[in-house]
Amino acid sequence: VQLQASGGGLVQAGGSLRLSCAASGRTFGIYAIGWFRQAPGKEREFVASIAWSGINPNYADSVKGRFTISRDGANNMFLQMNNLKPEDTAVYYCAVRPSSRNRYTDWGQGTEVTVSS
Repeated sequence: VQLQASGGGLVQAGGSLRLSCAASGRTFGIYAIGWFRQAPGKEREFVASIAWSGINPNYADSVKGRFTISRDGANNMFLQMNNLKPEDTAVYYCAVRPSSRNRYTDWGQGTEVTVSS
């Protein structure tokens, strides 16, 4: 599966951004989709995930109540980010987990989010 992420940018604290990720290729085998992020000098961390069917969203504690993961009827997934904080600054990656694997195997190129205080 090929993934193309977009929507990052510079925003002030308290603002909102909506990240998008377009999937192409063998999407019929996708079990779940997710968003991860990597801040400068830190390891990549989980942000949110949802089943390809659009049910069972999961969120990291740090973003619960502020971020919403979703997908549309096509092959696009989204991460709506509200009430952004400076600690949300990172490169955000979308990823997919195939039905045949218990890990995320395909990754987008990342989109950078910078939150100024």
